[in-house]
Amino acid sequence: MGFFFGLVIGIAVAVGLVIAFARYSNVRSKSRAELARTIAAFARMTVQDSRKILPGESYPSWVVFSQRQKLNWFNLQLEKIWPYVNEAASELIRSSVEPILEQYRPAVLASLKFSKLTLGTVAPQFTGVSVLESESGSDGITMELEMQWDGNPKIVLDIKTLVGVALPIEVKNIGFTGVFRLIFKPLVDVFPCFGAVSYSLREKKELDFTLKVIGGDISALPGISDAIEETIRDAIEDSITWPVRKIVPILAGDYSDLELKPVGTLEVKLVQAKDLTNKDLIGKSDPYAMLFIRPLREKTKKSKTINNSLNPIWNEHYEFIVEDVSTQHLTVRIFDDEGIQASQLIGAAQVPLKDLEPGKVKDVWLKLVKDLEVQRDTKDRGQVHLELLYCPFGTESSFKSPYNHDFALTTLEKVLKPESDDSEGVNLKKSPKKREVIVRGVLSVTVVAAEGLPAVDFMGKADPFVVITMKKSDVKAKTRVVPDSLNPVWNQTFDFVVEDALHELLILEVWDHDKFGKDKIGKVIMTLTRVMLEGEVQDCFTIDGAKSGKLCLHLSWTPQLKLRDAS
Repeated sequence: MGFFFGLVIGIAVAVGLVIAFARYSNVRSKSRAELARTIAAFARMTVQDSRKILPGESYPSWVVFSQRQKLNWFNLQLEKIWPYVNEAASELIRSSVEPILEQYRPAVLASLKFSKLTLGTVAPQFTGVSVLESESGSDGITMELEMQWDGNPKIVLDIKTLVGVALPIEVKNIGFTGVFRLIFKPLVDVFPCFGAVSYSLREKKELDFTLKVIGGDISALPGISDAIEETIRDAIEDSITWPVRKIVPILAGDYSDLELKPVGTLEVKLVQAKDLTNKDLIGKSDPYAMLFIRPLREKTKKSKTINNSLNPIWNEHYEFIVEDVSTQHLTVRIFDDEGIQASQLIGAAQVPLKDLEPGKVKDVWLKLVKDLEVQRDTKDRGQVHLELLYCPFGTESSFKSPYNHDFALTTLEKVLKPESDDSEGVNLKKSPKKREVIVRGVLSVTVVAAEGLPAVDFMGKADPFVVITMKKSDVKAKTRVVPDSLNPVWNQTFDFVVEDALHELLILEVWDHDKFGKDKIGKVIMTLTRVMLEGEVQDCFTIDGAKSGKLCLHLSWTPQLKLRDAS
């Protein structure tokens, strides 16, 4: 009996094992099939698919999606020949870069030269290469090379300050990552199949370095370190960074069509700044501004210095040439004037030109930062107020600029306009004097209302009125007082005869009337550029300096125009 019982148990266990194995095999087979389908699906995934599934912050720092092909074979060969490349490249850099550094040399330095330059023993790594189909045409090929270099160069600069101090300064710990663009153009039917090659630094992703005085501390000379660092960065930015490009002829021919050419003008009005960081221990800073698209010395504009002010008003106009709207930007740097000593940087800001609509005035407040590239600084350094107008070449009939000589002239006036000045009999086109546009007219200012003013009285109200000032002509007007209101309505119109509208500034100050005096609530400052272009403007403007509130205005412009000679 026990035998049969054991046999039955054994058979049952065996059958169970067989069934279990069969079921396990089926499950395993299905799992493998599903895994194979999953792997196949992953294999078909694109970079865009993965980015849809996971956000960027989900990837570790070492995961990099690149459209560029790897260049391991090239890097291996470059390491072998680097000692020879280093010797040739070092001499080439010394002879070509030294004149560029001299061109960008800050005013605080008397001279800036290399005493030693070698690129060291570490070769750069080219991490990828790509051919840009959109940039390449039938007559050229455009390639981009991504390069990374954490080298050990030996670079020593000999500098001499204006006061006669000579310092050897070593440039150390250089780290660079960027993308170089090569354009092989035009394509020809003889070897090497292209007439010239243009090269440019298309993108500067990272540039780090430190400066050290040999045998001393550079921090002992305030401003010198910042001045040299700005010189190096500006020289790289303007001498080789796109849209600037260097053209190397390979075959004989005229390649002037490959050179950088202007595409338009940028009109900039530096209006004001507010809440600037105070750099002086006694009194307040003496701020001035430096503005540029390309940091060449002759293309950089400098404002006047406003003494002892953290809220300076400049109202100065500048014109810049634009060569590539898609990549260039306007840079503004605010400094504290220290007299004979090096000026201290208060802060800087940038505006990408691609953000500007052609022919349309853009009014912007920009937050100032210490470093435009790193931007780790969170300190509040103040703001700068700019007015920008981009006018592409060849669009004069579509876009009007108030700085153009023909602005506001009727068609009949343009036809009848003489080619020479009646008073002098000098042809305008041949006159050696600069022609300056003087726009005259009548500005009508309607102070409509204010919205959401802050409470300044004990009863939670205000008795507001507005003082209107034309800054250049110093003409003023005042609205009536509206008692007990945070949303006053005035609907009062004032007419001002403006003699020089391009350099005039409209200031509207909102005050609270009190029996014992008056308290300033805030102000609105604006140029006349927009109303000159549009003829009529109706808008509500944020009241600067107030905790809340907007001032609603209606502006209209009736122009007259004349030209005068500027010496």
